[in-house]
Amino acid sequence: MDLYIGLDVSLASTAICVVSSHGKVIKETTSPSEPEELERALRSLSGTVVGVGLEAGPLSQWLYRHLIEAGFETVLMETRQVKGALKAMPIKTDRRDAEGIARLLQMGWFRPVHCKSMSAQEMRALLSSRKAIVQAITNLELSIRGVLRNFGLKMGRVAKRRLGARVRELADGNAMLEAAATPILTAREALRIELAGLEKLLRDHAKSDPVCRQFMTMPGVGPIVALTVKSAIDDPDRFRSSKDVGPWAGLTPRREQSGERDIIGTISRAGDAGLRTVLYQAAMVMLNKGRPSWLTAWAWNVAKRRGKKRATIALARRIGVILHRMWRDGTEFY
Repeated sequence: MDLYIGLDVSLASTAICVVSSHGKVIKETTSPSEPEELERALRSLSGTVVGVGLEAGPLSQWLYRHLIEAGFETVLMETRQVKGALKAMPIKTDRRDAEGIARLLQMGWFRPVHCKSMSAQEMRALLSSRKAIVQAITNLELSIRGVLRNFGLKMGRVAKRRLGARVRELADGNAMLEAAATPILTAREALRIELAGLEKLLRDHAKSDPVCRQFMTMPGVGPIVALTVKSAIDDPDRFRSSKDVGPWAGLTPRREQSGERDIIGTISRAGDAGLRTVLYQAAMVMLNKGRPSWLTAWAWNVAKRRGKKRATIALARRIGVILHRMWRDGTEFY
């Protein structure tokens, strides 16, 4: 008997639902979210396991690799589609979610997701660490500005390297304010040192990687953008066309059509938010600070017709498309 297995993964346990090729629920159980325990549970089933489906998530790629190595035909399912399908259930439980995933797998109504390589996941971990440190520094700077503002002390616009001196200047003479500002400034300085070390590591990685060096021949594309794009795409051959990168990154307009109603809205914002952010930042740099090129000329022509904001989105989308084509062809930007 052919079996289709749905896994609803959580941190501690995984709900398992086994469905036959005719849609009948054969077995429902739970297992610890450990590869060995899941493999043992799947091998105990009487029948032929045709496929194992699980929703893409934090633990999913780790479990996916182990199940593939164990010989199971495993599929990572696109999160938005799975959530949309499971909303039809009036009661939401882990057991019902596992059943829904199993039925989607049995019907073939799912969109598979690429499982990133270990090197890509390691690079994304470094980039996530950098993002967390940058956010922490920003929060500390906003916090100290708020503390001073309560006493009518306005910092105004100040360079990052002079922020500490400016805060001490404003707090000078007030012992309580100095006591409040000093630990924040100390923590900020420690984070800035860690950030400098991490950014040097990322720059060295980008300089030693031939694909990133290709990417950085494009104006506006630096080490962070190059590493983010490379780790997000991971394998350029998984796209049939370079034009597929734009919708995949969520940089194409969403559309809702029903009868005579046809609404074209803002960008879909589907996919990797980090990738979308760095492509937009690269477009901003290219339009405002980058050296002139045929690509910036194209973007300014779009801006004349549709406005600068839409031109920036269009340029971000096209940057992603061109970087993918450069990777596929092994060429530099010209």
